[in-house]
Amino acid sequence: MANVIKTKKGLDINLVGEAPKVEVLASPVRSYGVVPDHFSGIIPRLSVKEGDHVQAGDAVIYHKNEPMLKLTAPVSGEIVEVKRGAKRKILYVQIKPESTIDYKEFDVANAKMKSREDILNLLGESGLLALFRNRPYDMIVDPKVTPRDIYVTGYLSAPLMPDVISLVKDDLKYLQNAIDVIGKLTKGDVYMGVKKGTPLEVKNCKVYEIDGPHPAGNASVFINHTKPLNRGENVWAIGLTELALIGRFLATGRVDMSRKVVFAGSCFESAGYATVRSGSEVNDLTAGKIEDGKRSVRIIDGDVLTGTKLTEDYRYMSPFSNIISAIPEGDDVNELFGWAALGMKKYSVNRSYPTFLFGKSRKYDIDARLKGGTRAIIVSNEYDKVFPLDIYPEQLVKATIAFNIDKMEELGIYEVAPEDFALCEFVDTSKLELQYIIRKGLDELYKEMN
Repeated sequence: MANVIKTKKGLDINLVGEAPKVEVLASPVRSYGVVPDHFSGIIPRLSVKEGDHVQAGDAVIYHKNEPMLKLTAPVSGEIVEVKRGAKRKILYVQIKPESTIDYKEFDVANAKMKSREDILNLLGESGLLALFRNRPYDMIVDPKVTPRDIYVTGYLSAPLMPDVISLVKDDLKYLQNAIDVIGKLTKGDVYMGVKKGTPLEVKNCKVYEIDGPHPAGNASVFINHTKPLNRGENVWAIGLTELALIGRFLATGRVDMSRKVVFAGSCFESAGYATVRSGSEVNDLTAGKIEDGKRSVRIIDGDVLTGTKLTEDYRYMSPFSNIISAIPEGDDVNELFGWAALGMKKYSVNRSYPTFLFGKSRKYDIDARLKGGTRAIIVSNEYDKVFPLDIYPEQLVKATIAFNIDKMEELGIYEVAPEDFALCEFVDTSKLELQYIIRKGLDELYKEMN
């Protein structure tokens, strides 16, 4: 019987647009991208130049400080553009795909018998080592440091997220091999957290069932409730869907980044489950599936709380995404009497509108408007109500803004990631960009400490 972690703090936001369990066909993709910004902490250096031909699995970018950490091509084809931004920062490397994907072959025979160094080299060369996140700092891992433990998160608790088993059901046969192999990367244990009642039978890892509202599925909650991180320790975290990709690689010897995702949100006319490839141009994937001209639409790579809005410079699907969301932008809405109206369709955490009388199961079509301007932090303990970690979030945010390192350490900065503050950002009266504040604080702290 699995151990159970039960959390009470948090918030499940019921949104209109949950994906039905039907398969939809993703539209053809004309270009793929390798995006350094998908991997926090990487200092990108190019392994290719425009005009080069690559196979799927060929290195496109490597980490300046640790060249064995590579980002690889999701498809075979021609490098058509290296897009740069301010100060020549690499925004993405664009690949024009071939009609038939040509895969680079890796030697994965007897992977479980290989040494830790050989496994690290194999995963590093294939680009799959970059799918792990290091805690503290929530960034790419340092292969020279052996993690205390490895955490696998298999509970997708964010709004509109699907059941994780429905995403990896075709790759379940590969999971055990992946668990056995990554178990050699740590001096401790492999922990796996799944939603309570999930039928997943694996061995050689410690399985925990997690029960509670979002963000119960976050890695920070899992770590905090099993073996909290102390100063000087580090652990690695990876999602179950990414672990399935590693399992498939260890079985086939090919970097096959195809995966199941859901198209969800009230602005999708054809919502459902689709098989796509990480690095796809999202606008191509969703072509013909978004409602046309009815209202202004925001397309998001990821969930509505932590995902990234599509822009001209942010075009490609992250390898960590399990969902493509489409919600109303809200910039074309004119409301009679505005906030003073009765608001029979409006959502409010604090019961400002009478809609709470309809119960928690009612679904809401929430748009992307902030509905308020930024202002000084209002001390109301509203973060605490949705923050399940044993940490004072408001004080930690203040210490991070001031970059008071002693206070940040004292308040638990090493245990958190930006995604843990997504709900705080949602309920925040002050309209602060809390995820950006924490990300910036973690990056500056890493530079200060290393």
